[in-house]
Amino acid sequence: MARSVKIEQRGRVLLARLHNPPHNFMTASMVVELERLVERADADPGVGAVILTGEHPSAFITHYDVAEILSRSTRFERPLPPVLAGWGLRAVAGIERVPGVRAALRHTPASGVLEMRRVHHVFRRMNRARAAFVAAINGTATGGGCELTLACDVRIISSRGGPIGQPEILLGLTPGGGSTQRLSRMLGQARAIELILEGRLLDPREAADLGLVHRVVPAEKLMEEAWATAERLARRAPNTIALAKRAVYEGGSKSIQAGLHFEQSAYLSTTVAPPAIRAMRTYVAAIEEDSSPALADAARRKPWFEGTAVDLLTRQPNRH
Repeated sequence: MARSVKIEQRGRVLLARLHNPPHNFMTASMVVELERLVERADADPGVGAVILTGEHPSAFITHYDVAEILSRSTRFERPLPPVLAGWGLRAVAGIERVPGVRAALRHTPASGVLEMRRVHHVFRRMNRARAAFVAAINGTATGGGCELTLACDVRIISSRGGPIGQPEILLGLTPGGGSTQRLSRMLGQARAIELILEGRLLDPREAADLGLVHRVVPAEKLMEEAWATAERLARRAPNTIALAKRAVYEGGSKSIQAGLHFEQSAYLSTTVAPPAIRAMRTYVAAIEEDSSPALADAARRKPWFEGTAVDLLTRQPNRH
């Protein structure tokens, strides 16, 4: 079977091209491959960042394959109220790890629950990973495609990319890959609910102005910008990346006290780690030599921003 996630590695960066002609739909088999990609990126110390982009010239991921959703939905003989759906979710969560159960459930109405849970698992794993994820949005990214970009840490869109957004409501659906939560945290509830209820899709400039993507670049510069960003982020300390991501992504779902407690825990943990000790010593020595802080000067700040001022990757013992 042809792979729908084509992977190549350059240095500490993995490039993953999403490939499912003719429409570049997300499918269950693609999600399985994305799961393997995320597991590899999180476990391999030689990987510090991942770029996701579409192989299709005008589609990042058009949306999840509606025919797949329909085939699973029609296995239900009657409507499913939200309360019963919630019970079903909890029941499947409780038994799916039993050996052999997942395979058996694939031929039942619960198959849709399994696939949705896998999508959520992959996206949450991206948010906790030691590697940074960069979406290079080269074309259409709606529905599940938009939700995949929202699970990435940095979103860069081509000036000829998009449209991007959540049109599920136009088919009588609510989003199912996390966008009701991620959009409301990124944009605020008012903007999130308007986008979801209208099903309106955004062009690159609208998406950037709203804060849905981080920046728009000329089409011919998209991959150059994505590589530069990924290579820079791949020089950051992996454990620090993971802790910072958890503090941001999971802190918003907690009380302010709980979120701040995790932030403080992450801070204390990173301050005594060898990469930070090494970097702080280098920085303090530079201040003593130049009588001014490097981060306050644009020219001297650049190697710190690019991750070349000090090695944050090699694990070396602290020397007191």
